Amino acid sequence: MPILKIVQYPNKILRKISKPVKEFNKNIKEITEKMFETMYKKNGMGLAAIQINIKQQIIVIDKLYPLKKSIVLINPKIIKKSGKIYIKEGCLSIPKYEYITNSRYKEIVVEAYNLVGKKFILQANSVLSVCIQHEIDHLKGILFIDYLSPLKKNRIKKNFKKR
Repeated sequence: MPILKIVQYPNKILRKISKPVKEFNKNIKEITEKMFETMYKKNGMGLAAIQINIKQQIIVIDKLYPLKKSIVLINPKIIKKSGKIYIKEGCLSIPKYEYITNSRYKEIVVEAYNLVGKKFILQANSVLSVCIQHEIDHLKGILFIDYLSPLKKNRIKKNFKKR
């Protein structure tokens, strides 16, 4: 299966707000399969559909501890959050600036739907929590660089304008 093109910063598509999935059908399953393939080929841990120019609330995440298998989160919502963690974060849409330290919630509880439209609850902490928060931000048009200080953000923007 060919991999999909990942939208790169500063493309304005990354600032679009994704729409909730309303129909759980074969098309959604095909999208997630392509997302996983693309994410694996690019050595990612998670991918939001908007990163491949699909404006739907779909996230795929690799086998991060404590998960024993990859997961799909459709229409995810964080319903509980606690603690703080400072962790290095990267993004497939901003490959030049991988591993910028950000502050995130250490523990979250997420409500989402699976591929057949069944609602489930997932508790996540540490790296899995950060990955889910990062991907949910993508669905809202938020990038991990948005959490940086104005000075650091301006440096990144200038570097991309020089290209």
